Order: sequence, then C-alpha cells, then structure tokens
Amino acid sequence: MATINYYFAKSVLESVSDNPIEFKKALKYAKKSLLPFEMEQLTRWLHLYLINKPELEKCCNEEKISLD
Repeated sequence: MATINYYFAKSVLESVSDNPIEFKKALKYAKKSLLPFEMEQLTRWLHLYLINKPELEKCCNEEKISLD
C-alpha cells in the first residue's frame, strides 16, 4: 500500500517533468525519502510515465534507478 510520501513524490515528479534538471533533483530527493517498497512502486510508475520522455530516462540512469 502506497503512502502519502509516494503520492507526493509522484506529484512533484509530474510537475517538474518539463525540466530535466529539476526532475533529477526530485528523483534524488525521492530516493532519500521513500521507503524501499515505495521506491519500487515509484520505479514501476516511472517505467510507464517515461515511455515517451527519453530525455528524462537519462536522469533515471544517472540516479541509478533501473527502469527495466
């Protein structure tokens, strides 16, 4: 079950998705603040969300978030 932190991180990532630099910062913050199971959920969501956003996939790779 997801918590408020997961939904907040998801909301922030959606709101900054037009700026790769801010997106990377939000990813870094999410990695530090989310519990492991929340991070797994976020990773699954990112996999679907970033299908048409290759410029943001690079941010995930830099933050070592596997989208496979």
